[in-house]
Amino acid sequence: MKKNKGIMYIVMSAFCFAVMNVFVKLSGDIPSMQKSFFRNLVALVFAYFIIRKSMEGFHFKKENLPFLLIRSACGTVGILCNFYAVDHLMLSDASMLSKLSPFFAIIFSLFFLKEKASLFQWLAIIIAFLGSLFIIKPSFANPSLIPSLIGVAGAMGAGAAYTTVRYLGTKGERGPLIVFFFSTFSCLAVAPFVLFNFHPMTGLQLTYLLLAGLAAAGGQFAITAAYTYAPAKELSVYDYSQILFSAIFGFILFNQIPDQYSFIGYFIIFSISLIMFIRQNKNKQLA
Repeated sequence: MKKNKGIMYIVMSAFCFAVMNVFVKLSGDIPSMQKSFFRNLVALVFAYFIIRKSMEGFHFKKENLPFLLIRSACGTVGILCNFYAVDHLMLSDASMLSKLSPFFAIIFSLFFLKEKASLFQWLAIIIAFLGSLFIIKPSFANPSLIPSLIGVAGAMGAGAAYTTVRYLGTKGERGPLIVFFFSTFSCLAVAPFVLFNFHPMTGLQLTYLLLAGLAAAGGQFAITAAYTYAPAKELSVYDYSQILFSAIFGFILFNQIPDQYSFIGYFIIFSISLIMFIRQNKNKQLA
């Protein structure tokens, strides 16, 4: 069943991205541009060999080029913002803010896929953003305000990227090709910044970044597969498993414990996501 495969892949991607964030944080004080370059370089190499092995070539449909570019540009912005948030916030906070992406996906689906949101979905979006305020804790006295807002911007970029992945999947574009195009675009986009502002790395830091890239490649292939098997609205709740993985890693490796307001935010965002998921499945069964 396609939906079950989508669920399996989305949980797999959540674990991989949680591992990626751990290695990104362990790599230390390195510019986000540089971290992004190595993260996407590994994914690029993997996608290249997968496409070569498939013997299907690197061609794509010309009419899909605008959406490949949109997916790549939004995905690049999403990665850069997420890496900055991971470096400056607790892992669980950064991960939960990134999970606002499904709500942004609903908004962007209106423009890319012409899928109109229901009144309940708009209400869910508003509640989710109210929940995010407990994590962001908007106050000029809060030193984490800017990283939190950048984390939200990363979720916006990811939401747009995942929506276009869904569109490209329905138009027959292959998952490995979408990953290859995105990874190549992202590497080229940040290459000038890395070249002129290269931060020397130790062997351990380079190892962490390569491992982050390896985990990201697994997550990227898994999430691309997930959204080609089923739409975001049917998978979004399972993507929240990353919060559990991140909280465990954050506590064990960095001794991070979220405060009470963050927990309230987690509860609100996850609860409305779960309600939306149950409601959508119920409506589908009645249809």
